[in-house]
Amino acid sequence: MKIEAEWMRGGTSKCWVFETEDLNRANANLDDLLPRLFGSPDSRQIDGVGGATSTTSKAMILSRPADHDVDVEFTFAQVGIEEASVDWGSNCGNCSAVVGLYAIEKGWVVPDGDSTRIVTRNTNTGQIIIQRVSTPAGALPIVPDAQMPGVVFPGYRVGLGFKNPAGKTTGQLLPTGSATDTILAGGTRWTVSMVDAGAPVVIVRADELGVDTARYDTWTAGVELQLDTLDVIRRQAAVRMGMAATPAQAARAVPKLAIVGPPEGPDAEGDVNVMMLSMGKPHPALAITGSIALTLAARTPGTVLNAIAGNTDESVLKLRTPAGVIETWSEEQEGSLLVGVDRTARTIASSIIHLPETLGNVVEASLATATR
Repeated sequence: MKIEAEWMRGGTSKCWVFETEDLNRANANLDDLLPRLFGSPDSRQIDGVGGATSTTSKAMILSRPADHDVDVEFTFAQVGIEEASVDWGSNCGNCSAVVGLYAIEKGWVVPDGDSTRIVTRNTNTGQIIIQRVSTPAGALPIVPDAQMPGVVFPGYRVGLGFKNPAGKTTGQLLPTGSATDTILAGGTRWTVSMVDAGAPVVIVRADELGVDTARYDTWTAGVELQLDTLDVIRRQAAVRMGMAATPAQAARAVPKLAIVGPPEGPDAEGDVNVMMLSMGKPHPALAITGSIALTLAARTPGTVLNAIAGNTDESVLKLRTPAGVIETWSEEQEGSLLVGVDRTARTIASSIIHLPETLGNVVEASLATATR
């Protein structure tokens, strides 16, 4: 079996981009097919195209909808690494940045002016994302030249505007109805905010976690010591947010968890220090869908983040991450609220992925591995 795909970087993530028609021709269940293509279950993903990290084991599946109000429809898949599984419960904001670029490079959308507007819809959440790709003089630059924090090399600039992002997963910006809640985990009561915008996120205060808020460079080591407790918080939040019946049934990818603290110390910068977890580990930068939730949390009185940033009226929020400061923006446009961030994207390779087994072999191998 041979499957065409593009290997692309979007923001601080890498993903394999497939067209729906190509995957349909494989006549296979995607929950079985994608893990095998990526080489899961295997912590190295040695016999597949996965990158063996949460930020590089991702897939985007694109199609051109009959709905003329939308240019491109896309589905995001977070492919398990140690598990032969696929999490369809959320979107990836970083990988979303490849969608508009792909559409232009494939001729689905014709560049128009210095900035080309592409209307996209994420099927995981129903979220409309207005993308603006920089196309000076009506074309992509011959050499991409836009820089962003967390990526060494330049790419094409892509602006992502999430249209009215509140409550796309749970139905409400504050799924519990409260700006803050208390969760008991590890024998401690934690003050958290649970917010749904872009992606569902549970926000934890850094000072309650015991990390040194004045030394952001030490956060990763401090957080890694408490990953089990943080996962208990995240799973309990999933139940409170109506996303799972029990903590054990909570998805691996959502809700996301963010640790926040005030900008303190001699190297303080931005409005808030943030460390987000991705698939149970510290994210090297920031989940962009999570940044949308943090932006609306900062604008919502009473939340953990609002108490730190106080940015209820500001149009720009500066989030300090391990990769540098990321700026999000908010604006009213034609009666809708757009919350967004600028990313860069680039196509790395055009590929044909070879899958030697039949689907039956794929399922059989996965079951055998799971029962060892």
